[in-house]
Amino acid sequence: RLLDIVGGLIGSIITLVLVPLFGTLIVADTGFPIFYSQTRLGRAGRNYEMFKFRTMMQDAEIDGVARPADRNDTRVTKIGRFLRLTHLDELPQFFNILIGEMSLVGPRAERPEIAEDFFKTIPFYKARNLVKPGLTGWAQVNYEYAHGIEMNATKLEYDLFYIKNRNLLLDFSIILRTIWTVIGFKGN
Repeated sequence: RLLDIVGGLIGSIITLVLVPLFGTLIVADTGFPIFYSQTRLGRAGRNYEMFKFRTMMQDAEIDGVARPADRNDTRVTKIGRFLRLTHLDELPQFFNILIGEMSLVGPRAERPEIAEDFFKTIPFYKARNLVKPGLTGWAQVNYEYAHGIEMNATKLEYDLFYIKNRNLLLDFSIILRTIWTVIGFKGN
């Protein structure tokens, strides 16, 4: 938790410094709002609101159907593509980390509606909820963006490996690899 508090503080300060820049770019591109919140499934199956910079058009799910984003999603805005490519859209989640809803490292939080489908079709999928969800994780640095049952089942294998073997050295390794991904513009 100490690593999360220190990382959350540093990340929150960086986020606050960048809000005027990213906020201006988002508003100039597609208007308000700057931030986007979405219900995600946290530790022990508790829901929480995860925050991000808005990267999609307003009302991207106007029909109310939860859909995961894909690589060439037409709902993504121009500035949103850059923010996603660099993972800078994730910066507001440092506030979630600071208040204890998330951790720096852990399985990626899923939307409850989508997770419900995975619970029914992927054995042991609920085991991901044994730990706090993370801003980054073993699956994120080792596997591509997952869509569909098969890819999410493979991603689960990485998450379960992390849960079983987590320690500070592994966490630092994941954080360093994440920084390299952001600097190298290797996001989706």
